[in-house]
Amino acid sequence: MERTLKKQGKQPLKRRGRVDEMTSLLVQELMNAATSFHKLHLHVNGPGSYAQHKALGDLYESLPKLADDIAEGYQGACEVLLDCNVKMPTYLKNVEEAVQYMRHISEAVTELQSIMPHSEIVNQLDLVKDSINSAKYKLIFLS
Repeated sequence: MERTLKKQGKQPLKRRGRVDEMTSLLVQELMNAATSFHKLHLHVNGPGSYAQHKALGDLYESLPKLADDIAEGYQGACEVLLDCNVKMPTYLKNVEEAVQYMRHISEAVTELQSIMPHSEIVNQLDLVKDSINSAKYKLIFLS
């Protein structure tokens, strides 16, 4: 069996378990973040709110597909199903909290990229950071 795993290029189980767990947690976070950003998107008002509304709208629309692509790509690459536990979305009171949350997610993505053995998943994770960076730009400089 061990020879078969080496032949197929599989990671040692201990390391893969950590990557599995971090990938699962990030996918769940992205799904929940879409809900968090969507709720805030519906409540922004005042000066600069149109840019905020658009930036948050673009982000919450992109995150579910990005999360799904990462989950499906990883599950196919590793031939394993990820756990998806129930976790409540983060409540965001204002745009400043949203930007801080985006920074947190981006850091988690970078951390996962540092241990991810599949370049195609690393590339998908770059798309998450790209969406976040675009939203941060609009929220910080255009609103």
